[in-house]
Amino acid sequence: MSSSGDVVISGHLCLDLIPQMADVPVDELATPGRLFEVGPLVMSTGGAVSNTGLALHRLGVDVRLMASVGDDLLGRLIVQALEARDPSLSRLIRVLPGRASSYTVVLSPERVDRIFLHCAGTNADFDLDDIDFDQLGGTRLFHMGYPSTLPHLMAHDGERLAELYARARATGVVTSLDTAMPDPDGPSGRADWPAILRRTLPSVDVFVPSIEETVFMLRRADYEAWGGDVLGHLTAAYLDDLAAQLLDWGVTIAGFKLSRLGFCVYGGPAERIARLARLALDPAAWGGARVYAPCFQAKMVGTTGAGDSAYAGLLAALLRGLSPQEAARWAAAVGACNVEAADATSGIRTWAETEARMAAGWPVSEARVPGF
Repeated sequence: MSSSGDVVISGHLCLDLIPQMADVPVDELATPGRLFEVGPLVMSTGGAVSNTGLALHRLGVDVRLMASVGDDLLGRLIVQALEARDPSLSRLIRVLPGRASSYTVVLSPERVDRIFLHCAGTNADFDLDDIDFDQLGGTRLFHMGYPSTLPHLMAHDGERLAELYARARATGVVTSLDTAMPDPDGPSGRADWPAILRRTLPSVDVFVPSIEETVFMLRRADYEAWGGDVLGHLTAAYLDDLAAQLLDWGVTIAGFKLSRLGFCVYGGPAERIARLARLALDPAAWGGARVYAPCFQAKMVGTTGAGDSAYAGLLAALLRGLSPQEAARWAAAVGACNVEAADATSGIRTWAETEARMAAGWPVSEARVPGF
């Protein structure tokens, strides 16, 4: 193993504060002066760095986390939580003096989808200087998450985001990028995402965002016409068209996290797959692949980090050189394990445990994307 591990995860890192509030009526949550009795507070590290990184760690991947925190109480809690998992996880975390750490209050009333109250903290200044490119040359895969929460990288139509990925690709590492839903009323919601992605994706090997984020960024008119109900309007043909656009912009492996509808993945041309030598994928199997995996049945407790966990399942499968069909199944399986716990990582099982669960006939949901 290299000192950098098999995977370096960078980007957004925060502390998640999750009150247990399943019995709080969502339509009364904004009532002024109202007191709601809630359960214990679940506190865990969050953001793509933690969510994807710790899920990969649980799956047996040698991973390093590359991000920054402040020197405040929240920053110390983040570092302590990571070191409690494995001291090596915090080796590349920078502590910035005099800075506030990032945190997110995650509200899940009546088990509906989450509402976030977020403080950017040190993530507001995340830039190329936060990436130790020398570390990337000795690893197999570099993954970064949530550029919409990293304003320096989004400025000037993603100029520095594109530079970051071009420099990472030049080290020989396989590159991967994940997104987060932009704030429709904030700078990230007003950004020219087609321009940002067209500029960046030629240096991105693996790009598997959520379908809601993708439609918001690339088909904004559809997103608004559907009132945000993307899942209710999907067809296989619509996903095929979106994937073709991403592959045309330079991505080697594209796909979409489809929440309760599962996961889909697409492969670029075989000669492009062959360039991902550090993954040892079969170009014949991955070249031109089009694979859909339905969601596995799970008792939902919370959805925090579900997409990040699904992405971790995909990356773990890629690192093992698995086929597109197996990779999509693993993404769906790890995402389903995630929702069985309130926080982003407690529901994740080991590779062997997850594999045994699938082998034992873990049933899948009947919900499907029409046409798949």
